[in-house]
Amino acid sequence: MLKGKVLVAQGGGPTAVINESMVGAVIESRKFAAVERVYGAHYGVRGIVDEQFLDLTQETAHNLELVAETPCSALGSTRDKPDLKYCQEIFKVLKAHGIETFFYIGGNDSSDTLRIVSEQAQKNSYPLRCIHIPKTVDNDLAVNDHTPGYPSAARFVALAFAGVNADNRALPGVYIAVVMGRHAGYLTAASALGRKFEDDGPHLIYMPERPFVVDKFVSDIKDCYDKYGRCIIAVAEGIHDGSGTPIISKLVDKVERDAHGNVQLSGTGALADRLSDIVKKHTNIKRVRGDTFGYLQRSFLGCVSDVDQREAREVGEKAVQYAHWGDRDGSVTIHRTGYYSVDYRLSHLPDVAGKTATMPDSFINAAGNNVTNDFVFYLRPLLGKGMPDAFRLRANPVPKILNGNRQRPD
Repeated sequence: MLKGKVLVAQGGGPTAVINESMVGAVIESRKFAAVERVYGAHYGVRGIVDEQFLDLTQETAHNLELVAETPCSALGSTRDKPDLKYCQEIFKVLKAHGIETFFYIGGNDSSDTLRIVSEQAQKNSYPLRCIHIPKTVDNDLAVNDHTPGYPSAARFVALAFAGVNADNRALPGVYIAVVMGRHAGYLTAASALGRKFEDDGPHLIYMPERPFVVDKFVSDIKDCYDKYGRCIIAVAEGIHDGSGTPIISKLVDKVERDAHGNVQLSGTGALADRLSDIVKKHTNIKRVRGDTFGYLQRSFLGCVSDVDQREAREVGEKAVQYAHWGDRDGSVTIHRTGYYSVDYRLSHLPDVAGKTATMPDSFINAAGNNVTNDFVFYLRPLLGKGMPDAFRLRANPVPKILNGNRQRPD
């Protein structure tokens, strides 16, 4: 049963709804009389090792609800990727503070950290319940139908491209935007949900699930531009060639790397710039622009899916319920039932920990440069209610009177 001291931590990149999960876990935990204290780790696992705890038992329910509706990680986060030694230090602190339940909100790496900590507790016969609460805008957690954080980020991406499409129709040209997604193209694919009319962009969508060929990229853009007189492209930051080498590392002289040694994909904006340069060099198109969405897509205030908000709260609540009534550690996972509802289960940590789920083949078109209707049907209910619509003037041209070949003034 849930008793004693409870610890909640947030890890990895923030999302628009991660605080819903945190608040759900905190408020649900405080309902049980046997719970003495509910702590929050300041800055994730780094805060645990440094013993930086906040006593959330003393926080008012009213303020917790306000925090729940605020994007980003209220407790602070970390990019630390703990190894065995690091996890042993985490366990040592948890044991010293008498913490008997550990809820960790995060993605692939966070679930793997929890797995190692759980194994340390079992090895030392210490009664520690470890429950992983899913979160990631990449939507790449195994077992889950989708992951909290993704629907809101997808909503932002879809609406951003809808706006870009209107801009690009007014002033035609080529527009390239780089979207988050190292291994999975779910967030980049969400750009398709901003389309309404047949000629709406993005006209081309490139995801990491398919090898990226520069010559085909240029050819696709030429064909699109010849057809529509403009072209909008969504590109995942993780696009790579047939050997798995990130495209960005082939286009720049010196690549940057993050704390884990991974190639820095889109943080500098270099990928969008280099792809734009390629288009300018190999086509006669003069108006070519490149953008990188960056952090904007993760925690954009005022662009939250109500479905995402609700489910993020529920996975936090379910984690507490599984910790109280369950008999094992695990990861809360989301499973779709019907159109549209979900069920929650407690999956085994090794089934989720450290694994990456990518888009199924049925979501990607045969040419590898767009999505299918199957993906649209998958994503649409996740975006929630109130998705804005873009409209156009109906074309009722007035016949010309003077010579239609008159030269325009400069």
